[in-house]
Amino acid sequence: MPDVYATIAQADRAIQERLADVIELRATDPRYRAMVTAYLAAVPWKGSSRVLEIGCGTGFICRTLARQTHVASVVGVDPSPVFIDRARSLASDLAHVSFECADGRSLPHRQESFDGVVLNTTLSHVPQPQLLVGEAHRVLRPGGWLAIFDGDYATATVARNPTDPLQACVEAFLSGFVHDPWLMRRLPQLVEAMGFADASMQGHGYVEAPQAGYMLTWIERGADALVAAGCIDASTADALKAEGRRRSGAREWFGHIAFASLIGTKPSEPAL
Repeated sequence: MPDVYATIAQADRAIQERLADVIELRATDPRYRAMVTAYLAAVPWKGSSRVLEIGCGTGFICRTLARQTHVASVVGVDPSPVFIDRARSLASDLAHVSFECADGRSLPHRQESFDGVVLNTTLSHVPQPQLLVGEAHRVLRPGGWLAIFDGDYATATVARNPTDPLQACVEAFLSGFVHDPWLMRRLPQLVEAMGFADASMQGHGYVEAPQAGYMLTWIERGADALVAAGCIDASTADALKAEGRRRSGAREWFGHIAFASLIGTKPSEPAL
């Protein structure tokens, strides 16, 4: 199944609304918030910055950036009009935050107009990610920074043994909601090829145990994907979802994924 986020603007409105709810659910997770805080702490802030987030979703990262001491203004772009509407509503009290509907691979912003660009759990959903990274480079001022944070989805698991049936839901979820689960392992080469320098990576582990959180939605969406693909029937999907909820309620849940972040800079002088 293709990644629904890759063509999110064409998705049914009900699907976009459901995914907006999921994005905001993740934003309430203290473990996720801790990872965001950690990678943003590595950003080389300079003066009063104008920051762009590409693939802003419902705007949690934009709202977080807006509260940073060194941020003067934040612009969030996303191809989903539903996400943008939700983002505007949730940030209505932040005068220096704005949102636009746009594809990150073809931004409506002029060259060298931002001091920083953030890609938070976006790049792994994007076909031709080099185009998006190239656009980030184009709109950054010389000396500006790029911050990328995403899942190393090839590590994602809820399995407690080699034949755990819930892992099939995770695999189905990944096939339908992540375009390239291996992308983060090639990221340094990608950003350097697009003109960034001084790229450094940091690892961030995410574990849910003994109760489920955001990753329980992977079981639900993965089970639905298996039904849609004709791999299982609806009653089996219901049983898989029930088992996920049972494990969480019984404090028997385990879920894990590795995340990684990269901070790079646009050189002040063109490479020779």
